[in-house]
Amino acid sequence: MAEGYCVKCKAKREIANGVEETMKNGRKAIKGKCPTCGTVMFKILGGKAAPAPTTPPATS
Repeated sequence: MAEGYCVKCKAKREIANGVEETMKNGRKAIKGKCPTCGTVMFKILGGKAAPAPTTPPATS
């Protein structure tokens, strides 16, 4: 799975029970728990959000 930073342990840890989610802005992230202390970990994945589809103005 993915590796993230646990703010409670102050160390990089493997994200346990990670689930891929899509944030409001369209970017993907992984949310899971720290295997050591159980704190929720959240890692934003690379890449840009997909641009919103735009329709060109109608020309008549």
